[in-house]
Amino acid sequence: MFPELIILRHLFTVLHGRWEALRADPEAGYSTEAVIVTALLAALALTAVGIIVAKVVSAANNISTTGGGG
Repeated sequence: MFPELIILRHLFTVLHGRWEALRADPEAGYSTEAVIVTALLAALALTAVGIIVAKVVSAANNISTTGGGG
């Protein structure tokens, strides 16, 4: 399994636990809201890093290492 997916699975497990805590205690809404926002931002950051890494690796693989010029 990809390491990114393991992190996301753990993140959503924590998020689910916090969501259940919110249902049990409606007064705990702020901390759960903060966890949800943090989880979404972390997921977006992981996605952005994955896209950047894929593009850098792709560009690196396209570099010609055979002699050619000068």
